[in-house]
Amino acid sequence: MTAIPAIREIPARGRNTYDPAVVRADFPILSRTVYNKPLRFLDNGASAQKPQSVLDALQNSYASEYANVHRGAHFLSGAATEAYEGVREKAAGLLNAPGPDNIVFTKNVTESINLVACSWADAHLSAGDEIVITEMEHHANIVPWQLLRDRKGIVLKIAPVEDDGSFVLERFAALLTEGTKLVSVTHVSNVLGTAVPVAEVTRLAKDAGACVLIDGAQGVVHQPVDVQAIGCDFYAFTGHKLYGPTGVGILYGRTDRLAEMPPWQGGGDMIDTVSFEKTVYADPPMRFEAGTPPFVQAIGLGAAIDYVQALGMDAIGAHEHALCAHAMETLRDVPGVRPVGEAPDKAAIVSFVVDGLHSLDVGAILDRQGVAVRVGHHCAQPLMARMGIESTVRASMALYNTTEEIDALAAGIRHAQKLLG
Repeated sequence: MTAIPAIREIPARGRNTYDPAVVRADFPILSRTVYNKPLRFLDNGASAQKPQSVLDALQNSYASEYANVHRGAHFLSGAATEAYEGVREKAAGLLNAPGPDNIVFTKNVTESINLVACSWADAHLSAGDEIVITEMEHHANIVPWQLLRDRKGIVLKIAPVEDDGSFVLERFAALLTEGTKLVSVTHVSNVLGTAVPVAEVTRLAKDAGACVLIDGAQGVVHQPVDVQAIGCDFYAFTGHKLYGPTGVGILYGRTDRLAEMPPWQGGGDMIDTVSFEKTVYADPPMRFEAGTPPFVQAIGLGAAIDYVQALGMDAIGAHEHALCAHAMETLRDVPGVRPVGEAPDKAAIVSFVVDGLHSLDVGAILDRQGVAVRVGHHCAQPLMARMGIESTVRASMALYNTTEEIDALAAGIRHAQKLLG
């Protein structure tokens, strides 16, 4: 059965033709104003805006092919099921996973990590076993392991970062022992922009006999990802940061890892047969998807994957790398601004503090200038403590941002200094 086609197709664009002005035209919200100023959206690390093709896919799903998936014996259910299951193929292609059966739908990266913690780790780790994470982790890659520690007595070890936010492979390797059973690290720090060499981390972890999970929430949006080349056991990303809807995420799992994991939630769709005496569970990935899935959101994510694939992840990465370099150079020229995180080859995430000013005040004044940034601890309080600060202002860039918006950010900071200095 053929699903109703998407309303709008995305033309392929090569790296040599990447034009931010053309890209921006695909995002309706970027043409609006706030406080009579052009919107300059630099809060993409929290959640990115959506291109028209994603909005069209969501509208089309609700308006033209909405029905629950998998068990319906009618046209609309078949169309929705085909569109929904097709997104596994798209996600597998984005990550270069072996196939769609390696793709589990979740709500977000947080749920993906909790799935691994409550299923694989709970089943395979015992008291005294070690998990290694880093000082850069989001709370979503700290708290689930603390819960497991408190429940089972595992040991949580923390790989340090340098003062400039750099990740030193040798210091990480020194923590690995024969007791290390899991390494769970961010691909890109959501505060510092530091890109972790995940292939090398995985190689060292595997040499120690450990399983590897990569938090790709900030990784997959900025660069090509090849899970087979990385060699990790699990890789997680979330839809809303990849220009898709909220409420849907992806967990990639190696075939053998998924096969050895028990269910973590029970209900419909994750079963083969049920009787009052015994339940036989479905094979992965369905084993981990209890209940009606977020199928409309998944269809929207599929459109977002189509969009970034058409632009080209290499082209997106090159554009954002140039933006980040411009941002770092521009902010260093503003007296009193101190970047937090200056690791080489960082992703397009720039955090900073302004001498004498609270980050919340800076963010509020920038907002009145039409510049949207993030302020606070960014769900990374241990990292803030490591850096000796309470909060930062964070500008996180995306495929549609421009150098003009970075210049507006710098001008807004100078304006805040005049008002509050």
